[in-house]
Amino acid sequence: MDHTRAQASKDLVTMSGIVKSFVGVRANDNVCFNLRRGEVHTLLGENGAGKSTLMNILAGLYLPESGTIEIDGRKCSFSSPKDAIRHGVGMVHQHFMLVPVQTVWENVALGMDHFSVVLPKRKIISDIMSLSLRYGLEVDPEARVWQLSIGEQQRVAILKMLYREARILILDEPTAVLTPQETGSLFKTVRQMTDDGRGIVFISHKLDEVLEISSRITILRRGSNVGTISAENASKERLAEMMIGRQLMRTPDKTLQNPGDALMEARSLCVRGDRGRLMVNSFSLVMREKEILGIAGVSGNGQQELCESLAGLRTPESGSVIVGGTDYAGRDARAFLDAGVRYIPADRKGVGLASGMNIRENIALRKFWSREFCKWRYFLNWEHIAGYSGRLVERFNVVTPGLGYPVSMLSGGNLQKLMLARELADHPRAIIAVQPTWGLDIGATQFVREALIEQRDRGAGVLLVSDDLDEILAVSDRIAVIYQGRLMGLIEKPDRVTGEQLGLMMAGTSLPEYDPEYSIKPEDERHGGATGS
Repeated sequence: MDHTRAQASKDLVTMSGIVKSFVGVRANDNVCFNLRRGEVHTLLGENGAGKSTLMNILAGLYLPESGTIEIDGRKCSFSSPKDAIRHGVGMVHQHFMLVPVQTVWENVALGMDHFSVVLPKRKIISDIMSLSLRYGLEVDPEARVWQLSIGEQQRVAILKMLYREARILILDEPTAVLTPQETGSLFKTVRQMTDDGRGIVFISHKLDEVLEISSRITILRRGSNVGTISAENASKERLAEMMIGRQLMRTPDKTLQNPGDALMEARSLCVRGDRGRLMVNSFSLVMREKEILGIAGVSGNGQQELCESLAGLRTPESGSVIVGGTDYAGRDARAFLDAGVRYIPADRKGVGLASGMNIRENIALRKFWSREFCKWRYFLNWEHIAGYSGRLVERFNVVTPGLGYPVSMLSGGNLQKLMLARELADHPRAIIAVQPTWGLDIGATQFVREALIEQRDRGAGVLLVSDDLDEILAVSDRIAVIYQGRLMGLIEKPDRVTGEQLGLMMAGTSLPEYDPEYSIKPEDERHGGATGS
């Protein structure tokens, strides 16, 4: 009894018998979880396993159907996130809870009730800058959120919780858009917080990181507890098997498939961002048939603007975008679609899919104007669209309660599979994939990577933009590194560089400066490999 009381005194959070269902599907089935002072407790599980649901209950976004929550040994019931924040619980969500039209500092201050009618803008910005400097979370406090990249938005979400001095901090995929150096800095900060007695709930699918930062690891599968183990007694193989209930399949083969002719080429491309700043500066690059060309760089260095210009969503200031020998720079997205270019954006909920529409409608968005989807020229043939959607859902293994349900009800992994199904179904020539496995579990990540490799093997070219260096190294046939909108170097043999070396290049060290062995050769320059570096 004394041991039980002693243990309870260490617990910041105790969740017992938590039950939560959605549309008859039990997301949490009698789940138990506890968080101790001074520890990092990781939640692992596939997408849809119930991790986010459990933490959304702790953060006050959902009410459990049954079960109890205790904070510092006292029972609590949260009717809103504000209640949770008052008890010291802060959550950084995978899909950020930010107001796009407001500035960074306004988002950070939003919901704080101790301010007077007039917000102390200078003090708030000063505090944000101090936190940014301390934790390495660089962001412009006066920028509007909609103008920021996905990675920058995540930094704002983290700063918002740090600003509130949360002592129970839930981090949902916090390192998804960080370099190894930035991840190391974040982990240093996490350890400082745990040394102060704070408790951190860490949600990640990067098993190396989980083993490095965690004290304990709890695995959920299909809404139920599988087990809790100490990081000391865990291995990547054991964790993966506990997550998916079977041994993980082999890593997909990325052997180079004799790349062919150029499919898409950027020539001296200059692109401005939403705030008028030059984000892509004299950037030249060639993507070829039968290759995956990886783009490595810290988020916010022009990747978003580059990809949008290559997909017809943003007009470049100067330069050319050559597809199949024709310059498409300045043309609309429809022209790029007709040329066989497909774009898979990082923001699957806000840009890639329409959350309020159902699965059939989201599938129809790709080619609702086509004869295949139309009846009598002016009306959509919903019967045909339903059959087509059903076949895609089955082919790409999208788990859904039904084609008529809004896509907002799907897990992150199934959202990504649905977007891949829509974009890859008609065998495109060139695929631009931005953060395609961001926030996905091991099984879904493997599925997405294999889908991209399959497209490469059939003859397509894939431009893969990812902040996950392990992914870049594992999947890419060649790697281009971008820094402040310029090409830092083109690596022809990815197996000869490490994540640390790439991280240095991403921080501004050019490839020839880092190692003369990797200098761009003259023949590469003729293909646009070095222009702008």
